[in-house]
Amino acid sequence: MIENLLPLLKSTFGFNALRGVQDQVITRVMDRQNTLTVMPTGAGKSLCYQLPAIANEGTVVVISPLIALMHDQLRSAEAVGIRAATLTSADDNRAETIARLKAGELDLLYAAPERASGEHFRNLLEQTRISLFAIDEAHCVSEWGHDFRPDYRLLRPLLDHFSHVPRLALTATADAHTRDDILVQLGIEQDGLIIAGFDRPNIRYSISPRKGLTRQVADLVERIPGPGIIYATTRNATEKIADQIARTGRSARAYHAGLPPEIRQRNQADFVASEDMVMVATIAFGMGIDKPDVRFVAHAGLPKSIEAYYQETGRAGRDGDPAEAHMFWGAEDFAKARQRLTEVDEQRLSSERTRLAALGGLVEAAGCRRAILLKHFGEEPPKSCGNCDNCLNAPITRNVTELARKFLSAVYRTGQSFGVGHLEAVLTGKQEDKVLSRGHDRLSVFDIVDGEEAPLIKPVSRSLLLRDALRNTEHGGLMFGPEARAILKGEAEVAIVEPPKRERKKRRSGSSPNPVGDPLFDALRAKRMELAKEQGVPPYVIFHDSVLRDMTGFKPRSLSALAELPGIGAAKLEKYGDPFLTVIQQVTEAQEESV
Repeated sequence: MIENLLPLLKSTFGFNALRGVQDQVITRVMDRQNTLTVMPTGAGKSLCYQLPAIANEGTVVVISPLIALMHDQLRSAEAVGIRAATLTSADDNRAETIARLKAGELDLLYAAPERASGEHFRNLLEQTRISLFAIDEAHCVSEWGHDFRPDYRLLRPLLDHFSHVPRLALTATADAHTRDDILVQLGIEQDGLIIAGFDRPNIRYSISPRKGLTRQVADLVERIPGPGIIYATTRNATEKIADQIARTGRSARAYHAGLPPEIRQRNQADFVASEDMVMVATIAFGMGIDKPDVRFVAHAGLPKSIEAYYQETGRAGRDGDPAEAHMFWGAEDFAKARQRLTEVDEQRLSSERTRLAALGGLVEAAGCRRAILLKHFGEEPPKSCGNCDNCLNAPITRNVTELARKFLSAVYRTGQSFGVGHLEAVLTGKQEDKVLSRGHDRLSVFDIVDGEEAPLIKPVSRSLLLRDALRNTEHGGLMFGPEARAILKGEAEVAIVEPPKRERKKRRSGSSPNPVGDPLFDALRAKRMELAKEQGVPPYVIFHDSVLRDMTGFKPRSLSALAELPGIGAAKLEKYGDPFLTVIQQVTEAQEESV
């Protein structure tokens, strides 16, 4: 069966073979079996319904959570010659789309769950032939998923009404509990679960305590060329960080729910079309784009969960090229997260506490970050990945139990109401007015930490906050948390990763395999941008960077030679082949003449 689809795969998408578990998923779809597939971002989930859409009669209905995401997927589908349309509140051609659907002229129809779960939509589908329901971002159907959308819960009646139509659920982010819930909610049998794995080996994971965030972000942006996303926790922070980046000369925009819709749309469109812009955003941004060439994702604060972190960092390197994910965290992030737990209903409280503890384990780890992520999703990875900060530069761990006891004693002796700065002054014996006026220079904890231990006071305080041995007071001071007693009584030890000495990192030219500076590659990129602006589409819709690299390396001189390159199907060959061949010929001839 799959062998029969390979000519169609080549002519439409420009690929000679399927990869990973795509063949397993597509085989089930073609056999009209219900399936849930968990595949990492960039592994080709959309192909699992796009190829059957053009191979089978009828229309594939794709349920997708965001209008922007649907429109992005629509552009990519149309670029390879697939007959596709969206049916959303933002479309002014709804009558035309409905007419095309009824006439059987659509391979793909994208709709949001709010529309798909309605009676009017069901009646519309009864007037045409449906070959498959594809439920994208399927973790949204689960209350245990990090992006729960109640309207996804209403899809089951639609699916059961068309019980003869197979259903394919797709997600990149679902732990075991969430996977089981998706199967139940969408009526998919347990044997219909296909897991491709969660590893994104091209992403380098790094996590650092927040220490001068402005400088840390500036260093990151300076070091890594190409588009990037920085997630901030507040609207104000997004605008402040974007302004700081823009002052360095790098193009940067802010994105958050408080901006007027037209500004958000313009900023997102500019980012999608850019090859070097940094978007600073709240978590409202990201799911709505499928930009493959994002070179880094940074978190300026703690994500909501490991699932959210995995999905948000997964927006980097979708094209398979090297990318980085960096998190800057602070102990206050965990204090705020614990405060939010007081608002969680009792049924979810235990699972939310577990999620927060898992995040704590990730940021404090001295071992492989990737191994922790993959174990969270039920995998058994190697102990070392070779592509995270801890594997590349093994950190030094240090037992600081005695210093932790000294710090907790200082918290208690000063009345559990002062912040780290004051406690550090007391412990190191500083004769400051605030210390002297309160008589804290006469306490037994005054001047009991020597110069060697002093630099570890702040990391120790972060660790104690993270493990809930300390909590923030209403006015920003520190007081005991439930885990303090065990440490003071010698029943628990405290170890930290010793803070590295700060070194200014150089810009990493190897962050992308693109041969920037090669006259042919740069000329091909310029042609791509020119065509993209003419047609009002992002550059990657025309060709990915990998295709331009192949053109640069192989220098094809004919349409037939160009067609042999991966990622160039018949529609793109016809539309773009001649312009790119002209560039290759002109640049190559100029180089030959100059020799």
